[in-house]
Amino acid sequence: MDIQWYPGHMAKTKRLLSTQLSKVDLVIELCDARLPLSSRNPALNSMLANKKRVLLLCKADLADPQITKAWLAYFAREGIMAMDYDTSPMKTKQVRTLIEKTATAVIQRGINRGMRKTVRGMVVGVPNVGKSTLLNRLYGSRVTRVADRPGVTRSNQWVKVSPYLEILDTPGMLWPKLTDKQAAARLAYIGTIRDAIYDQEALCIQLLEELLVVRPQQTADRFRIQNITVHGCLLLEEVCRGRGFLQRGGLPDLERCCSVVLDEFRGGKVGRLTLEEPRFLPAKTTEKVLADE
Repeated sequence: MDIQWYPGHMAKTKRLLSTQLSKVDLVIELCDARLPLSSRNPALNSMLANKKRVLLLCKADLADPQITKAWLAYFAREGIMAMDYDTSPMKTKQVRTLIEKTATAVIQRGINRGMRKTVRGMVVGVPNVGKSTLLNRLYGSRVTRVADRPGVTRSNQWVKVSPYLEILDTPGMLWPKLTDKQAAARLAYIGTIRDAIYDQEALCIQLLEELLVVRPQQTADRFRIQNITVHGCLLLEEVCRGRGFLQRGGLPDLERCCSVVLDEFRGGKVGRLTLEEPRFLPAKTTEKVLADE
């Protein structure tokens, strides 16, 4: 399945990020805990090379907790400061503490000069990963626009989350060419890419086939699949019959089926699962990192 995605506002977002980087002390990068590899923009590594960075594995309440721990250990070996995040009050408090720890050097420099410096951070990540939601939690009420679709944040917005901490909300940014077709499809699974620009049936089939590998029984039970050996359109038709998505004459309602399957996966109704594991990735030798559990 081919997905072509790099509209004009993505290039504009990259320019905005580059301009604002000189004004911030640290960067808070967000990825999806179900896709810790595919949901990280590789272009950010070069852009943020000289900045202190914290990585949050968001929507961790939808991911497999054991695999999330494995990812945190992997990032620790890579020398990346990371923690899992699920928008709960406890985790939000931990994020605030982690940001403050990361900014300790900046704060201390101000104290040495006889002043309490306001720390400035920037939130970055792919579209629909939870940047505005995080800021609203840190702020304590709704201060930025949030929706369960990509492209809602279209400009930079500063949010003062405490007397000495300001964070810049930025639009989600993807990279120009999604050459890894599996990664592109997985980004579409979680709603990072607008539903209108890809073949929804092909995407739904690919998602169901992946789910049947990762969580075969849970997937079969959720979508009432009697024969888990079928593939392609036959698999969609199996879900239509099992869930009663039928039109007049008993014809399968494929459009409704795809919409429900994608919505239920995004909402975590299939169960807590992660589609990517770190065990096949090479690790660096760097050992020191904070993995805030």
